[in-house]
Amino acid sequence: MAKRTTMRSSKGKKLYAVRNADGSFKDIQTFERAHRADLAKKSKAEKGKKKAKKKAKKKAKKK
Repeated sequence: MAKRTTMRSSKGKKLYAVRNADGSFKDIQTFERAHRADLAKKSKAEKGKKKAKKKAKKKAKKK
């Protein structure tokens, strides 16, 4: 994930800004939207646990 800079809008809402290599803004999101997206996305570790559970379940069924 790209490093995000926090800032405030003129209305006072918290923002996350992602910058390009040259320093210009690449993406700006409100904190609420970015946080909700972060919660919805699963990490590699969480995905790995799910796959391991499925394999164990299949193996138990075969026996």
